[in-house]
Amino acid sequence: MGLFEICFIGVGLAMDAFAVAICKGLSMRKFDKEKAFIISIYFGVFQALMPLIGYILGIRFQNFVVDIDHWIAFILLAVLGGKMIKESFGGVEKNNDRIDYKTMLVLSIATSIDALAVGITFAFFKINIIFSIFIIGTVTFCLTFLGVIIGNKFGDKFQNKAELMGGVILILIGTKILLEHLGIIV
Repeated sequence: MGLFEICFIGVGLAMDAFAVAICKGLSMRKFDKEKAFIISIYFGVFQALMPLIGYILGIRFQNFVVDIDHWIAFILLAVLGGKMIKESFGGVEKNNDRIDYKTMLVLSIATSIDALAVGITFAFFKINIIFSIFIIGTVTFCLTFLGVIIGNKFGDKFQNKAELMGGVILILIGTKILLEHLGIIV
């Protein structure tokens, strides 16, 4: 898995955080750079931490599933992507602009659970996990900061589209992994 795929996985994983950041920005009367930075730090750190945890768990079980790892990656990414697509057709959630520890911890965990599953799939491939989680965390940080700005400027027009796009990206990457391992594409 190369830089291109890791970046796209980062974008796909960041879409939940991006959607929540849009809601946070929407609820701000005036753009607050400090709040946007704090929100972005929370989401970026958790989006980087969860794949690392998943990777560690995946390494422990790698020997048991080495022959079907590509199917596991495909299924996990397809299920996560499908969940995101389904959620994109739901209503727009209204969040407040509070950024206290408890609120941000809950939101950060909730938006990064799918990153845990992606980390498990990383264990089946020879990738540099530190570089990968750095990319994922950085992409999430940047998109979250952008999400707060967009939410503050444009309202709730983009939340569902962002989640839909993230789901499609995860499904496409899962399909690519499967097709590569089946020898259908190189």
